[in-house]
Amino acid sequence: QVQLVESGGGLVQPGDSLRLSCVASGRTFSRYAMAWFRQAPGKEREIVGAISWSGDTTSYADSVKGRFTISRDNAKSTVYLQMNSLKPEDTAVYYCAGSSTAWSTVNYDYWGQGTQVTVSS
Repeated sequence: QVQLVESGGGLVQPGDSLRLSCVASGRTFSRYAMAWFRQAPGKEREIVGAISWSGDTTSYADSVKGRFTISRDNAKSTVYLQMNSLKPEDTAVYYCAGSSTAWSTVNYDYWGQGTQVTVSS
């Protein structure tokens, strides 16, 4: 059974940084694409960033380009989301997701429980 466990969320001020982590278990982590999604109150869930199985290919939502970086450590079965220059509009529950393919920005089958990120002064 695939399990994804996120950590690293919290309350920060505008302009601060946070790093989210997601540890995967239950399958060969290094074969599959991973992604971070987020969902703000009253809004649909949206993809924030995706990374291919090897880490060579990444993709970001326009709203976070230049501020967020997705990365992975296959030896640790962990994917990260480094978030810099945080804005109040980044406030959301952030979800780690696992694909069943080597690269995807849309097809994700496995989900973590989510971690809250709140950006407020």
